[in-house]
Amino acid sequence: MQQVATEIEELSLAERAYRAIRDRLVMLEIRPGAPINEEQLGQSLGVGRTPVREALKRLQYERLITTYPRRGTFATEVNITDLAHISEVRLELEPLAAAQAARRATATDRANLAALRRELDSAGAPGRDSAGLMHLDLQVHRAIYTATHNPYLEDTLVRHDNLATRIWCLFVDRLSDMAGHVEEHGPLIEAIVSGDADTAARLARSHVEGFEQAIREAI
Repeated sequence: MQQVATEIEELSLAERAYRAIRDRLVMLEIRPGAPINEEQLGQSLGVGRTPVREALKRLQYERLITTYPRRGTFATEVNITDLAHISEVRLELEPLAAAQAARRATATDRANLAALRRELDSAGAPGRDSAGLMHLDLQVHRAIYTATHNPYLEDTLVRHDNLATRIWCLFVDRLSDMAGHVEEHGPLIEAIVSGDADTAARLARSHVEGFEQAIREAI
């Protein structure tokens, strides 16, 4: 029993480490190309090396870190040429996810989305910093993916949205209407909550197209 309890605790710590390190990489708090120090990460998160190593295995699969023989592990570089490839996937899967969320969302899912919709009302408020807006953007996307109740679709889209967000963070200082981009989620959430799958799919596709255009204009 003690061994089982230890394994469960270890899994929990590994998941906690994974989410924390993932979001630091996505938000560029760990800069592209920066070395990954397992011991320092463990200390900052209050966990041992084993959970950190488990987290890093997942993050390497998700293209957020890269390991080089005899050199070490580093945060992956953000390559703008990846934008077209990422958008190609998202243009197909984001509308699908929005439509499925509209069809399948539970009462709890819809309540969570409605709460995020209310938070979007203050996205353009004075003093709202870019980091806060990007965290809100991530929350909205992840809530929509969760509401699809398709774990394979959710995992795929979370990975691609993370990569897209890294590109966004790289050019955030050049984007003219970041709050407006985040506020675009309002009608999308309303369509999902009301169960309008066709409108949700159309708005999701338009959002991805607008994101790619905004980044290209900022380059």
